[in-house]
Amino acid sequence: QQILEGVNYLHTRKIAHFDLKPENIMLLDKNVALPRIKLIDFGLAHTIEAGVEFKNILGTPEFVAPEIVNYEPLGLEADMWSVGVITYILLSGASPFLGETKQDTLGNISAVNYEFDEEFFGHTSHLAKKFISQLLEKDKRKRLTIQDALNHPWIKSNELREENKTQEPKKRERRQLKTKRLREYTIKCHSSMPPNNTYVNFERFAQVVEDIDQMEGSFFSLAAAHDSLQEDIDALVSIYNEKEAWYKEESEAVRHELSQIRYEFRKVEASKRSLQDDMQTFSRSLAAVSERFQERQGHFDALQLELSNELKWVQEAVGSLPADGGGGGYPNCSFTTVFNNDVNEALKELLSRSCGGELLSGINLDLTE
Repeated sequence: QQILEGVNYLHTRKIAHFDLKPENIMLLDKNVALPRIKLIDFGLAHTIEAGVEFKNILGTPEFVAPEIVNYEPLGLEADMWSVGVITYILLSGASPFLGETKQDTLGNISAVNYEFDEEFFGHTSHLAKKFISQLLEKDKRKRLTIQDALNHPWIKSNELREENKTQEPKKRERRQLKTKRLREYTIKCHSSMPPNNTYVNFERFAQVVEDIDQMEGSFFSLAAAHDSLQEDIDALVSIYNEKEAWYKEESEAVRHELSQIRYEFRKVEASKRSLQDDMQTFSRSLAAVSERFQERQGHFDALQLELSNELKWVQEAVGSLPADGGGGGYPNCSFTTVFNNDVNEALKELLSRSCGGELLSGINLDLTE
């Protein structure tokens, strides 16, 4: 109730604390039956102005409202969510949304993933659970305001019990249990113990310590076995180191051989490419020679045909001359012989100029017939 009254003081002035948590609740009195408390640490507090949208990522992940996680406009409703988380912790000593990691915690808050574990809420009234559920409402429009919380039946029933001076010892002891849970929670938050999804109470932790003490004998026997096996481990490590050194040497040798093979392969590839280039050049030259040869061959065939026709004409002309004609200044020879020799020399010279003389080697024309 005192927490709600402190929050009410802030909210009536349109101030949101934005970091309400047990660590920021301090005692003003000590060694009294009903100590007074105060709220501290207003480093994240912000004045909420009408018509001015305020968004921010702030607060302790375990206690922030879903609108902070989702980066939505913020208001006084965020403090009421934190009050719900604090109430959950006061009644159970467990945290409703705490996960293994910060991201898990924020995910649980965004999904409103919590439950009233029977282990911690077995003796908690339905009104108290309803009060928490109405505060841990994702839709901030449906969430209890500070005035709604102060007027909640569970809070009003607690006020009546506090005003009653004839409380039963059992009820007084129950109120002290809640204070103890808050103390345990606060100490545990500042201890080096790793957090989990619930804050385990000190009795369970003491039981764990006792179990650890009972297992020390087993640990001592394990330590003795470890000492007996240490020499074997050292020997295995030595063998491993020797094998590792040998593998490194072999690896270096294989790497060197592989490098040589790559070098030879590149040389062969270069030679192959050079040979392919030479073959392509030779093929082009051979094609050019073949083309030139075909051209000369056609020229030669044409000349041969023309020469054959001319020879036939000459033979016909010579055959029409008188067989007993005079030498005409060529003693001891006939006109036909002299004429044939002259024609033969003229034809050889003509063919030699046309074909370069390569195609006439070994050719001997005989026109005497």
